[in-house]
Amino acid sequence: MTDRTPTATPEAVTADTGRRRLLQGTAGILAAGMFPAVHAQEKIVLRYLGTAVNQDKAIAEKFKADTGIEIQYVAVTTDDVTKRAVTAPNSFDLIDTEYFSLKKIVPTGNLKGIDTKRIKNADKITTLFTTGMVAGKAVGDQGTAPKKVIYLEGEKSKVFAKSPTQFMSLIPTVYNADTLGIRPDLIKRPIESWKELLNPEFKGKAAILNIPSIGIMDAAMVVEAMGLYKYPDKGNMTKAEIDLTIKTLIEAKKAGQFRSLWKDFNESVNLMASGEVVIQSMWSPAVTAVRTKGIPCVFQPLKEGYRAWAAGFGLPATLSGRKLDGAYEFINWFLDGWAGAYLNRQGYYSAVLETAKAKMEPYEWAYWMEGKPAEQDIKSPNGQLLAKKGESRDGGSYEQRMGGIACWNALMDENTYMVRKWNEFVAA
Repeated sequence: MTDRTPTATPEAVTADTGRRRLLQGTAGILAAGMFPAVHAQEKIVLRYLGTAVNQDKAIAEKFKADTGIEIQYVAVTTDDVTKRAVTAPNSFDLIDTEYFSLKKIVPTGNLKGIDTKRIKNADKITTLFTTGMVAGKAVGDQGTAPKKVIYLEGEKSKVFAKSPTQFMSLIPTVYNADTLGIRPDLIKRPIESWKELLNPEFKGKAAILNIPSIGIMDAAMVVEAMGLYKYPDKGNMTKAEIDLTIKTLIEAKKAGQFRSLWKDFNESVNLMASGEVVIQSMWSPAVTAVRTKGIPCVFQPLKEGYRAWAAGFGLPATLSGRKLDGAYEFINWFLDGWAGAYLNRQGYYSAVLETAKAKMEPYEWAYWMEGKPAEQDIKSPNGQLLAKKGESRDGGSYEQRMGGIACWNALMDENTYMVRKWNEFVAA
């Protein structure tokens, strides 16, 4: 992920919301699944720190209508979310950040361990996060797989727990698996491997994502697919491995392989829609945005697997009293189904599948989650046509897609060196 689509975009990332809880004696009410009505005394406003694309107006409005609690969005870039968490933990009441950022944030002690005993659906959070399994099978865990960083040793812990505990660092909000986007009408043959990104056949018509920590993971997938090198962990390269990866990119760039190194969501859409680029690093909602223009575009499953990303809600260590209760209520509301269904309808995945399914029509669930042909037209929450009757979702079912993860977005130990080398590639 990172700075993803504008919220108005079809499959756009959303992610924001949570539900029920409040004051100490509410355990019984919580168990009964009722909303505590204790907000009348004084309005609670929660400052929600995250990227603008994860801050959806519809979710905030629905949560306020259900609970009376107001969400005040604080929108910054992905990097600034992490910086604020490290330097200004009193500037927010709830943080929505990616799991790979936790290696920078947790050691500061600025995050409070989330007490899973206060989270109604904690035991229903998908096993992808808690054990790294999908449908009983382990998925790739190179990089910052959530299972490595989701548990803390205690509420005030500055270190990750090696096995499940009562306290979570983040409660997952939204996640997905990324791959290459292609223009099948212009390529006119099957694309099955990451190595195609550097195939000279597409010289001048390929593009790669210019966000170092993500772009280098895509590049590593290509290097492995080309048979040049097998990384012990693509998400934590040595300096020598970084050098090899960047050298491969620079050689391709000097040979004219890349039409563009894109940073902006809309730029990736325009490159593909115009036909200037036929194969590139791409995000699922960008593919959808191209399709809504009536142009063929595929979020292509590849034999080597996907690069996955995941975000979650965290709480600042200083949060207390009614604001803390309100934040727990928001998280519980978010896992209760409405927000999950809203996310699923945009092509993302929610943390608790069971509650989301209960808020979706059977034909929607069949298309988005089971990979079945659409029984009727599929529309986004704002009514845009995303798929016509009879079409199937790229990548198939949840089990096929999330079960095909090869690696996760990550923060490398050699991150500073990696960024310097990446900048050499950009300047080459």
